[in-house]
Amino acid sequence: MAEALENGTGTDKKVMVAIDESDCSHYALMWVLDNLKDSITKSPLIIFVAQPPATGNITFAAPLGVARMYYPISSTPGYVESAQENHRKFAVALLEKAKQICASHGVEAKVVTEIGDPKTAICDAVEKHNINLLILGERGHGTIKRAILGSVSNYCVQNAKCPVLVVKKAQVQVA
Repeated sequence: MAEALENGTGTDKKVMVAIDESDCSHYALMWVLDNLKDSITKSPLIIFVAQPPATGNITFAAPLGVARMYYPISSTPGYVESAQENHRKFAVALLEKAKQICASHGVEAKVVTEIGDPKTAICDAVEKHNINLLILGERGHGTIKRAILGSVSNYCVQNAKCPVLVVKKAQVQVA
């Protein structure tokens, strides 16, 4: 893997790790730092976080006996701005923590964040920053949950314009 990243036309290869708040993302970042450190010294490692878009509608649940009624209401522009600002602050904090982890391993990191659905935001960032290798952590959702919610890693494998490495966290079995 390291050799594949080093061979090229003399240009630096860009590697991007897409993270979120999950343990799987942290594991993927640590895996990159432990296994690809020699390959990512020529150009900074790009760390990406997608900020969810703030929506203008909020859904509240109101109890009605045993059943629940769900009804959407429109939020004020101030609420939407506040929610987006909170998403931004969270993304910046997550990126700064990841940047510190990289620095502690002697790796220079560049942080990037975009607003949007994580699946499309990651693939758009790959194109925008001319990424040569995208690395993601696998959440480990079961088949049913993955079918209902969709899989960010599966979407990126199918749609990213570069090779994608999905790092699966090893399951420890207790005997």
